[in-house]
Amino acid sequence: MTGMEKISSKIQTFSEYICQASNIVVFTGAGISTESGISDYRSKGGIWERFVPVTIQEFLASEEKRKIYWQRKLELFETFGDAKPNQGHYMIVRLEKMGKLKGIITQNIDGLHQLAGSCGDKILEIHGSNRETICLSCGDLRPWEDVYKRLKSGEEVPLCLKCKGFLKPNTISFGQALDQDVLRESMEWASQCDLMLAIGSTLVVEPAASLPRIAKQNGAKLVIITLSETPLDAIADLKISAGIGETLSAALNRRD
Repeated sequence: MTGMEKISSKIQTFSEYICQASNIVVFTGAGISTESGISDYRSKGGIWERFVPVTIQEFLASEEKRKIYWQRKLELFETFGDAKPNQGHYMIVRLEKMGKLKGIITQNIDGLHQLAGSCGDKILEIHGSNRETICLSCGDLRPWEDVYKRLKSGEEVPLCLKCKGFLKPNTISFGQALDQDVLRESMEWASQCDLMLAIGSTLVVEPAASLPRIAKQNGAKLVIITLSETPLDAIADLKISAGIGETLSAALNRRD
């Protein structure tokens, strides 16, 4: 069987899994966002190769670290602001419209699932969202564009307009604990689904990477779609090493 025939066979099997499922959970990582032009974290040239992360402890303790943090955020905002949902995001919306989607659990902070049209109450953002800022003192939330404009105008460390507290994107920083309520609900979704799609994730960041394993242990089929190898490839019912948008589109169109 040729490489193309193998992919075609896997797409057919994937399509059958979708047809049989009624409670799908989609788990997304950086790979789906790279198809929208957003840099990932681990690959060559990714964010972690170019930037040493500023921990939440460093951010709180040092004015210099806060300046470095916001300099980097300004660069990331430039890319982030231009990013648009891609075919993969829209195919997940299609699953929702088919009535098969329990929800999306995402490691991404770019908000592209919402921009694509996915319902907000069907999205759990494990690492928070870059699309708003939060004051660490009073909890005031603002659209990210507000701080972006201030950074562009020359502010090095923007402070809360209400209380002068420290602002940061409403994301989970290094050294900061995950939201336990979000994590608990993610685990519940994983344990209740009948098909888990792990998309664009290396499945190495814990505890989020345990979610596909939880789904599998509770009887769900597990499909992994990513170009890289993952620690869960051996237990997946199906592993497809191909583009995310094209794979989802092919499976859904074959079903139709």
